[in-house]
Amino acid sequence: MLDLGSNTVHLLLVDAHHGAAPVPASKLKMPLRISEHLTDDGCIDDAAVQQLIAFIIRGQELAEDLGATEIMAFATSAIRGARNGEQVLDQVRRDTGLDVAVLSGEDEARMTFLAVRRWFGWSSGRILALDIGGGSLELASGTDEEPDAAVSLPLGAGRLTRDLLVGDPPTPESVRELRRHARASIAEVVGRIRRVGEPRMAVASSKTFKQLARICGAAAASEGIHTPRVLTAVDLRDVVPRLAAMSTQERAALPGVSEGRSAQMVAGAIVAEAAMDLFEIEELVVCPWALREGIILQRLDGMAP
Repeated sequence: MLDLGSNTVHLLLVDAHHGAAPVPASKLKMPLRISEHLTDDGCIDDAAVQQLIAFIIRGQELAEDLGATEIMAFATSAIRGARNGEQVLDQVRRDTGLDVAVLSGEDEARMTFLAVRRWFGWSSGRILALDIGGGSLELASGTDEEPDAAVSLPLGAGRLTRDLLVGDPPTPESVRELRRHARASIAEVVGRIRRVGEPRMAVASSKTFKQLARICGAAAASEGIHTPRVLTAVDLRDVVPRLAAMSTQERAALPGVSEGRSAQMVAGAIVAEAAMDLFEIEELVVCPWALREGIILQRLDGMAP
């Protein structure tokens, strides 16, 4: 599977069959951060396109060497929202022979929800799932594998950092503007999500939430994916102003925060805090599976005998 995300381009090789967990056999990634390679008119620049194509070719060679029989490729909000997104994918097709499917925001929410449901199972009841990517925030709620409500908002950590935050550390004025924007956007969909029912469990997926949970004291990644991890509203409210007062370099020194994502942590934390507050969530359970696993699971379901 090839994931052309807003922050990172991932190649995930899975030894998979129907009924199996999508456990990676090998992986390759590149922190491209497409959202930072947009021109003033909203186009992905040539440098990013060439890096993307070079990575795909390298990934195809690795997949072939390891005996992969199929490569699924998908793109999310960064390419979906770029003015030249279709042209970029046309060039990828010409240079690599690979067709890349562009997911809608609702598709992202639905596939992420499927992964969350499979991880926690039917006994978890109604789940409210939240995922903050580089370009968008996905929200979904349901009792089955298909959510009753699924929404995508342009509130990704990379997008908001680029568009609204000024300075390093960001100025208080720009932080307040980002906070107002995030809360107003989320408030518009709260009623739609809550009308389908109150969740028994609130779940967070994505790197942003995992890093926020780690900053707030959750177990390190080295302790394994089966170690329970949570993010509480109390801890998050405490950490948001501290993150906003730090420079990018200072945030990169925090436990669990990668240097490449440290610039986005303020925006991600503000969106997370807004969502937890407006949905009245006191605790989020962190799920190790997210969009990629959801897409793989759907593909494996299609292979059922």
